[in-house]
Amino acid sequence: MDLQRIVAFVVFSFSLLMLWNAWQDYNHPKPAVVTQAGGQQTANPALPTPGQSLQAPQQAAAPSTGQVAVGTRAVVKTDVMTATVDANGGDIRELVLPAYRRNEDRTKQFVLFEEQPGRSYFAQSGFVGDGMVNHKTVYELVPGEYDLKPGQDTVRLSMKATVGGAEVVKTYTFTRGSYVIGVDYSVHNIGSAPLQGFPYYQLARHGKAPEGESSFVYTFTGPAMYTEEGKFQKIKFEDIAKGKADHVKAAPDGWIGMIQHHFVAAWLPASDDHDKREFYTRSLDNGEYSAGLILPAVQVAPGETKSTSMRLYAGPQDQEKLKELAPGLEHVVDYGWLTILAYPLFILLNWLENLVHNWGVAIILLTVLIKGAFYPLSAASYKSMAQMRKLAPRLQHLKERYGDDRQKLHEAMMKVYKDEKINPLGGCLPILVQIPVFIALYWVLMGAVELRQAPFALWITDLSAADPYYVLPVIMAATMFIQQKLSPTPPDPVQAKVMMFMPIAFSVFFFFFPAGLVLYWLVNNVLSILQQWRINHVIERAGHGSKTA
Repeated sequence: MDLQRIVAFVVFSFSLLMLWNAWQDYNHPKPAVVTQAGGQQTANPALPTPGQSLQAPQQAAAPSTGQVAVGTRAVVKTDVMTATVDANGGDIRELVLPAYRRNEDRTKQFVLFEEQPGRSYFAQSGFVGDGMVNHKTVYELVPGEYDLKPGQDTVRLSMKATVGGAEVVKTYTFTRGSYVIGVDYSVHNIGSAPLQGFPYYQLARHGKAPEGESSFVYTFTGPAMYTEEGKFQKIKFEDIAKGKADHVKAAPDGWIGMIQHHFVAAWLPASDDHDKREFYTRSLDNGEYSAGLILPAVQVAPGETKSTSMRLYAGPQDQEKLKELAPGLEHVVDYGWLTILAYPLFILLNWLENLVHNWGVAIILLTVLIKGAFYPLSAASYKSMAQMRKLAPRLQHLKERYGDDRQKLHEAMMKVYKDEKINPLGGCLPILVQIPVFIALYWVLMGAVELRQAPFALWITDLSAADPYYVLPVIMAATMFIQQKLSPTPPDPVQAKVMMFMPIAFSVFFFFFPAGLVLYWLVNNVLSILQQWRINHVIERAGHGSKTA
């Protein structure tokens, strides 16, 4: 029996199992949605409650949840985003990224924050404390468009609210070429008593995967956070709903955000802010979730003015830019346990793209380099396969001679292997060594936002999307059939039929995979065919296996 085929079959079967589990997680992870009376949606959750690590008083009673309020709005346009801000809470209710397109409709611009029934995703902030503004406060906001004009580097949107003894000005600052939004508060105490408020910043999001994502390609959607103590942590929506979200609650550093395929929104405290901060995640009563952080209290004496600020990143998962913004932020491009292999592969792929200015060509070159690096291992594997292929007629003859006497058949086969100096396990180890690299490259091609909308050639205009005409998957299926023909035929007819069916089975999955990933597998198959054909030719000329049994 060809052990290399068994290994390949097990690997592919395991891949199928992972794809099936991913499909199940993708389509059935969400807890039941509880709707409000009258079908109205709730997106203004109760305020977060500071804990003892921030030395908060115990009486922090949260106001009741209210329905989504729509009020005066302003639209801010820069060269990289369009943000819609509502006077209710000063929330960012919509954020459009014109440089990217939607998955479900490539003719429309990508929307990160949105306001839809059952799919709302907002950026909210405020203060926890009596007589302080929060994300339910209605601000005085001058409506209209605020455009970043030629020659300007920044555009600001300010709004004011007076609550109790506090006069608060909230200001958003948008910068040319940047996905970072500054959020600043100026609190002036106009009363006769001291004011105390705990600044909080949160992202309130529905628990569904992004629209248009393929069910066959699983990527994580949900909250994530980073601290020096806990490092990078992903938090599943279902764990939050069940109260099982186990993460660091307080730390002197770190950020929190929401991640989805290719994009992230994260609250980034100032790098020189070493005060204790608290992190929280909550399941709301309308099928939505919130994730945020609370900073130490701002103390404002009568007549005094205090300021506090925060940064909000909302944009693509560009690893190099994210690394510059905050420690650990680049980990939102999550390669799992294979990061140690995947990240260097991405660096090499990015370098090749800078060299040739085409991501498709860069993938081809990277595949060639990886294939070259593993050439000695592959050669050993293919040599073993070629020798086994040459021995196939003799092994079949032995099977016919000994019939059902498996012990004698096994002894005869071992004698043939010994006489021909062939190790039947010789093809297994090279394959096992290469598997982690191939899986790591798979996650690189899946996670790189740089491949989104990146054209290759002819009809392939987006390497992150499936081939619209299925040309690459069909060609890849053909190369898999060729590989089967070049490999030794299993003596078992049932196993032979299974191995011949595998190209069809896996081609079906590749119909739904991103074109960049299919391109990698196709090029890898072509190189493998050339290498295997050459080694088969050499082995046949050398006359291995010419003895009769």
